[in-house]
Amino acid sequence: MRLFRSLAPVTAAVALVLCLPYDAMSHPRAGDGKPPARNLFGAACRTSVQDSHVVAYCHNPYVDTDRVRLHIECARWWDLDTDTAPQDAVAAMTVRLTGRCWQDVASVWVSHQKVR
Repeated sequence: MRLFRSLAPVTAAVALVLCLPYDAMSHPRAGDGKPPARNLFGAACRTSVQDSHVVAYCHNPYVDTDRVRLHIECARWWDLDTDTAPQDAVAAMTVRLTGRCWQDVASVWVSHQKVR
């Protein structure tokens, strides 16, 4: 009798799960049953620093236009940090961005903006 009382809730839970339709147990998906497509965007950029000069090459393999800008942070407090003018990298295009500091470069990065 005691064994039956401890197994009763487990048995009820298993029976309930087995009675549910298959769709109720699976994860929710998009309307057609396929996972949503990823929105592919963004140019791949390579940067190089040589002395105080910085060059970045950004290649956009996707359809959407990517507006890229090179940002340069200079190491010296009196040396002005710079941002290049934005350039549009359209589909299958490589753009070249350049900039420099007067002396040492502390860090560089490229920002991306989707053009609508």
